[in-house]
Amino acid sequence: MDTFYISHGSPTLSIDESLPARHFLKSWREKVMGQPPTSILVISGHWETHEPTVNVVPRNDTIYDFYGFPKPMYEFKYPAPGAPELAKRVKELLMASDFKCVNEDKERGLDHGAWVPLMLMYPEADIPVCQLSVQTNRDGSYHYNMGKALAPLREEGVLIFGSGSATHNLRTINRNSDSKAAVVPWAYEFDTWLKEALLDGRYEDVNCYEEKAPHAREAHPWPDHFYPLHVAMGAAGKDAKAKLIHHSWSFGTLSYASYQFTTAAS
Repeated sequence: MDTFYISHGSPTLSIDESLPARHFLKSWREKVMGQPPTSILVISGHWETHEPTVNVVPRNDTIYDFYGFPKPMYEFKYPAPGAPELAKRVKELLMASDFKCVNEDKERGLDHGAWVPLMLMYPEADIPVCQLSVQTNRDGSYHYNMGKALAPLREEGVLIFGSGSATHNLRTINRNSDSKAAVVPWAYEFDTWLKEALLDGRYEDVNCYEEKAPHAREAHPWPDHFYPLHVAMGAAGKDAKAKLIHHSWSFGTLSYASYQFTTAAS
């Protein structure tokens, strides 16, 4: 099972037919992954905790963790089954890999970093889903190692995907622009650096992106939407091959670049 990093961009991905990323995700089963997974593990930039935490629930509620958007967006439901067995397995793997404290949340459902892409990828909401939090008090290497610990899940039919945004600086977006608006230079340069680093397999550079990448602080003033990428990379392994599977922009600075990581054959 390959691992993935999906840039979910704006919550309007749930309704805006003009966004190319929406059509990419709707074609997921046809063009990216035809075989359905046994269960799904989502690492979303919208769940930050001090220690790794998994949600252990029988069925996922839909969390509307965004404000001031059109009313229809608050009426969507994505009642996917929970994946308590997967959650326990995630906890087991992490604790066996020196993550000493892994918590369980027995109430939390799916935030929009999970349910918005999933409603497009698997609209039937019939595949069990578990979420794993990120720790913004740690760094990229920490999250890469988290992914390494979770690598056995790939052999168990679990789809692991990180959900964030390749660039994510909400203070700089131009809401009056459309998807064809000119991309701001710093966003383009960071996004290009990321693409080249991933396709060249320079994962250690991506782990240390704050020092290696141009305009890292502008692209990610806060790392929450970037660390899911490190988990997906780590789960695929150091010799995995990265592939850019979608690329588009909105608001001049928001990149929807999404990547697939294929583990090298042994």
